[in-house]
Amino acid sequence: MNQDFLKYQAQTSPYPLGMEVSYAKGSYIYDTNNKKYLDFVAGVSACTLGHQPARVNQAIKDQLDKYSHVMVYGEYSQSPAVEYCKLLASLLPAPLDKTYLVNSGTEAIEGALKLARRVTGRSQLISCHNAYHGNTMGSMSIMGFEERKQIFRPLIPDVDFITFNNESDLAKITTKTAGIVLETIQGGAGFIQPHNDFLKKVRARCTEVGALMILDEIQPGFGRTGKLFGFQNYDVVPDVVVMGKGMGGGMPVGAFTASAAMMDLLSDNPKLGHITTFGGHPVIASACLATLQEITETDLMPRTLEKENLFKSLLVHPLIQEVRGKGLMLAAMTASAAITNEVILKCQDKGLILFWLLFEGCAIRITPPLTISDDEIREGCAIMLEVMNEILLSTTVD
Repeated sequence: MNQDFLKYQAQTSPYPLGMEVSYAKGSYIYDTNNKKYLDFVAGVSACTLGHQPARVNQAIKDQLDKYSHVMVYGEYSQSPAVEYCKLLASLLPAPLDKTYLVNSGTEAIEGALKLARRVTGRSQLISCHNAYHGNTMGSMSIMGFEERKQIFRPLIPDVDFITFNNESDLAKITTKTAGIVLETIQGGAGFIQPHNDFLKKVRARCTEVGALMILDEIQPGFGRTGKLFGFQNYDVVPDVVVMGKGMGGGMPVGAFTASAAMMDLLSDNPKLGHITTFGGHPVIASACLATLQEITETDLMPRTLEKENLFKSLLVHPLIQEVRGKGLMLAAMTASAAITNEVILKCQDKGLILFWLLFEGCAIRITPPLTISDDEIREGCAIMLEVMNEILLSTTVD
């Protein structure tokens, strides 16, 4: 299968991991040799409830027996999407009460950028250095990592960058700014949390100059940080919240939410200000609804903070300099990219799935399903420490 994978399916890097997947269940993925791997990555934060969650699977099957795609987004009332958006509105702070459903996080970012320009009549967009918001042209334009986008220029104009947590940079947000897009917790840069009320200060500056504050919750969102959305940990409410990844229980989806007054502007002058064929797909929306119900009707969210403490208590080793992040959005930091690479690859050999972050080479991504058990955390951390001991011993011998 790997030969056909490399021959017929386009790749994202020269060196894919190439596991031949047979099936997945709970916190484990099984390869075609029936070797099991404990999953500390969850499809890069997408499989919030683990693999094959019963409630989500049943919702998908039930909807398939009724209808699948029937019309482009925004024309017909379809129960799964309507119920989902209504529940989401009840869980978000005012005035975040109207949601546009799309197919992925990067498409949601595209919609949010257009909304900022439509609402304000301005063109300038601001993002952060080392930010990642997706890989389509608009999203790439606000990616704060020049090496990954230089070859694709020209991108959209009138974009500027600030440094996350740098208050002096907030002066760049002016009456020319349509919106500033921030990850609530910077992901690709190394799971960097806001400090010293940085988000509140951004909020105040945006309010002062009439710019929109757009928070990218594609990674922190849907319970991963102990709250439904990461921004709820920092006493701030954005004008637009962008979501994706974990909202669909492993299904492809994205969305952006704002006030009804703002969102209604996309429907007129011009009409079809944003449009998608498959956004709000009833099968996907059913998966989203089941996922959101499971997250909010159980103790999964508060338990993420207990599991964070367990991870941090176990991951103590000379090769680990710190464990960054919040809840189950964690990064174990080593001294070098070489050490990180070796840990990730050797752990996979021993049956533990870890992964990299986009821009911070020293980081080991730890973003397991919220459903992971304490015993599974201990199992995975034991493998990590075993591998690190082997690396340390090898370095000492050398």
